[in-house]
Amino acid sequence: MIKFSHTVFALPFALASAILANRVRPLTPGIIFWILVAMASARSAAMGFNRLVDHHFDAKNPRTADRALPKGVISRKSTIFFVSVSSFLFIVSSAALSKICFYLSLPVLLVLFGYSYTKRFTEWSHLFLGFSIGLAPLGAWIAVTGSFSWKILLLSAALMTYIAGFDILYSCQDIDFDKQTGLFSLPAKKGPEAALKISSILHCLTFLSLAAMYFVFHLGGIYLVFICAIGILLVIEHVLVNPGDFSKVNIAFFHVNSVISILLLVAIVADEISRRIL
Repeated sequence: MIKFSHTVFALPFALASAILANRVRPLTPGIIFWILVAMASARSAAMGFNRLVDHHFDAKNPRTADRALPKGVISRKSTIFFVSVSSFLFIVSSAALSKICFYLSLPVLLVLFGYSYTKRFTEWSHLFLGFSIGLAPLGAWIAVTGSFSWKILLLSAALMTYIAGFDILYSCQDIDFDKQTGLFSLPAKKGPEAALKISSILHCLTFLSLAAMYFVFHLGGIYLVFICAIGILLVIEHVLVNPGDFSKVNIAFFHVNSVISILLLVAIVADEISRRIL
């Protein structure tokens, strides 16, 4: 029902944030472990809840009709249990990190669950998805340092626009279905051409946010090389998907985006290692 591999979109950003936070307060194996548990459980809870809420839509949509819940491979009761356990595990892992993380865990879950309803009333649901997942770097920073810093908002902004941008691309596959069922999405409401332009703008903001981090966190040349590579991949993603051909959406969504996230983490790790050596 849920591919844990999809966590790779946001997890590298959260880990990159934790590594940057190491400058303020030393990372420990325990903190890293609980961040990993929190990320996996939050993702599982959010996706499981989304599958529950969208069950009847998924069953009607030819693209999603083969999912485990619509096919009856997994029951709603089992899915509710899965979401409950994942949510509990997220709260426990947050409490293990710090009191402030524990206090923030319930509001974060509400935001994550709230996304599943946004497509029913606004075409800007993609931005809400980006916002909810974009909390990951901020959460990781708070988990390590126990405090807030405006600097890390750049990484959260990069993740938010990155997620929202490629979610718009992904939703192009469901334009006809969304129109038929009255669901809101940018491609369905504004047309694929306008939606892809907005996606391009969002990914430009992603690149600019990552570039700004070079100055704010005083990163080095290694980071710049990787960011240039990420910029090239973002361009490739938009070359693969155009208003007249959505056949390569999955390649852009699953492959290119995974590489982008991993490159960001490698960039931060390589830069931190070079700082220590030099």
